[in-house]
Amino acid sequence: MTDSTESLAQGCRTALVTGATSGLGLAMATALAGAGLRVALTGRSAERAAEAAAGLPGAFGLGLDVRDEGSVTSAVETAWSRLDGIDLLVNNAGIGMRTVNPRFMTEPRGFWTVTPGGFRDLIATNLTGYFLVAREVVPRMLAAGRGRVVNISVNHATMTRAGFVPYGPSRAGAEALSKVMAADLHGTPVTVNVLLPGGATRTGMLPSADEAGAPEPRNLLEPEIMGPPIVWLASAEAAGVHDERIVAAQFGQERSVRWPD
Repeated sequence: MTDSTESLAQGCRTALVTGATSGLGLAMATALAGAGLRVALTGRSAERAAEAAAGLPGAFGLGLDVRDEGSVTSAVETAWSRLDGIDLLVNNAGIGMRTVNPRFMTEPRGFWTVTPGGFRDLIATNLTGYFLVAREVVPRMLAAGRGRVVNISVNHATMTRAGFVPYGPSRAGAEALSKVMAADLHGTPVTVNVLLPGGATRTGMLPSADEAGAPEPRNLLEPEIMGPPIVWLASAEAAGVHDERIVAAQFGQERSVRWPD
């Protein structure tokens, strides 16, 4: 057994990753499975989740709609049972600005043009969803005497950018939620941290060239950039890391680099 494998064996054994059928979620689930963790991938479509998990060792897919309490409870119960406990929760499921304005990159609109339904659905997914899943998982972690929560976020500029209601507020709310969660869990065996890519990333949240009416932005980060830091956060080395904001950036090392955003 290599040193890195021994370190990981003393860290997290299992993980639940929400919104893992594509983009950042799939990249993180792939990295965790590749590092030896047993991983439950979730998505609104159980079929898509199963397809995403099919090629990963020790992984399986589950349908989970983070907006729905019953769906969250059922999926967490199933994942906990099949994994024999969840050591790492990665709160990642989210939707972007294109759901309320497909041309948000080139034609930003004032907040007053957003429909109440569009606002509520995005907040329910990106903010309330983090709360509902953590609310279901964390008490189980506390009872088990171990656990780590990682909430996925974005850079601060995106949170306050013109034309970014409701996406910006949803992410700002998730960061505030993370700080409160960390404070509430201070002194317990459960840690909470925030992880975000260090720039615009190639995911389904960005509009296509046809939707945006402009060429795709240059110098996009690839979703795989999230792999090394999430694996590090699952390792024994990160056991004491709590209430940190970790930025995934381009680097050629095997572990993440942390600095203020």
